[in-house]
Parts: sequence; C-alpha cells; structure tokens
Amino acid sequence: MRSSTKLSAKLLFTFFVGLVGLLGLVAFVPGCNRAIAGYDELVTKDQNCEAKWADYEADLQRRADLVPNLVATVKASAKYEEGTLTKITQARAEATSIKLTGEDFTDPDKMKKFQEAQDKLSHGSLSRLLIANENYPKLQASAQYSDLMKQLEGSENRILRSRQQYNEAVRAFNTELGKVQGVAINKATGKPFKNRVYFSASPESQAAPKVSF
Repeated sequence: MRSSTKLSAKLLFTFFVGLVGLLGLVAFVPGCNRAIAGYDELVTKDQNCEAKWADYEADLQRRADLVPNLVATVKASAKYEEGTLTKITQARAEATSIKLTGEDFTDPDKMKKFQEAQDKLSHGSLSRLLIANENYPKLQASAQYSDLMKQLEGSENRILRSRQQYNEAVRAFNTELGKVQGVAINKATGKPFKNRVYFSASPESQAAPKVSF
C-alpha cells in the first residue's frame, strides 16, 4: 500500500511538472512570436530607410550627370567666366564624392557635411550660374540649353521629394525603435539598431531653385 502511495505521488508530481511546463510553453510561444515579429518590423523599416536613401542618391546622380553637359553648353554659347564654371565642376566633384553608409546615418556631423556638399552645388554654384545666364540671349534661345534646364528643374523637384520620403521612412523607423517593445527587442538582440538622423537641409534647399529660360 505504501509503495502504491509513493508511485501515485510520483505520478502526480510528474503530471504537475509537465502541466507547469506545458503552460509555460503556451505562454512562451506567443511571447516569442511577438518578439520575432517586433524584430522583423524593425528590420523592415530599417530596410525601407535604405531603399528611400538609394532613391535619393539616384536622383542626386541624375542631377550630377546633367552638370557636365550644362557646363559644355554654356561654354559653347556664352563668353562665361571660366572660374565660375570651374567652381561648378569642383562642387559637383565634392557632392558626388561623399557617400554615407551604415553608422553614418546615425551621425549628425556626417549627415550635415553631406547636406552642405549637396547645397553647395544646387543652391550655390548652379543657382548663381542660372541667374547670370539670363544676361545671355543667345544662350537662352538655345534648344539644348532649354532642354537641360527642364531636366535640371525636374531633377531638383525629384530630389526634394526623395528627401521628404526618406524623412518619412526615418520617422517610422525611429518611432518603432522608440516604443517599449522596440527598446526591449533592440536591447535583447545586442542593440543592432540606432536612431537615424533626419535630413534637415538649409532653408534654401527646401524648394527647387528657380529655373528660367
């Protein structure tokens, strides 16, 4: 009888341990799934930021590709100061030489330098050139120059829109990362995510430069 009682107690204990384990597993699985989903959401939003930045870079490159043709057209149609055209070429070289990757997007100083280089080309050298070219009727009448101006204006508008879309993606990512779940998941996974820096260009670059011809 005593042996039977001990066996029953062992069976009861085993059943109890198994029940506790099962309940723990039931509670763990949903929590684990939520953690995985939360991590995946951060990855998705981070990759969206990367995609929007790639779109922005493509628009910058499109503008940069127009500059050599613009300089050549001005040289051919107007007696323009060589020093000004040289500055435009140098500004283009500087703007295209700065590339941001990885941790750079979380560094305010690097983002600022990148923005300043782009503004120096768009709202510095190019804007001064376009305003000065209004004094050259022959150049203004050039079909090639007119076509380049239209392309340049379109590129500037696309660049402005790309900046806005990138900032929207950064806002969504930073918001997700700042939530309680985002903070917990980021900490638990070794903090692979960091807040991205918004693109906050100078006031002049908030609108595409006026292109007239």
